[in-house]
Amino acid sequence: MPIDTVERFLVALDPHHREQVQRLSHEEQVRLADAWEAELRQDTDLDTLSELSPPAAESEAAARVADKLLE
Repeated sequence: MPIDTVERFLVALDPHHREQVQRLSHEEQVRLADAWEAELRQDTDLDTLSELSPPAAESEAAARVADKLLE
């Protein structure tokens, strides 16, 4: 069974941000997960990190999105 984007985004977040996102509506979680996917696609620095460690790149992008949109 494939894991959806919101679930992947939540896994990539640190525990503090994960708690914040889980308190949001599902629609808001989807919006953040979509922003996270866009960050992963558009940031060329993350491409390099992704080659070395895909989970680290996902985590970095998730932190960026959370910092921008939650704080």
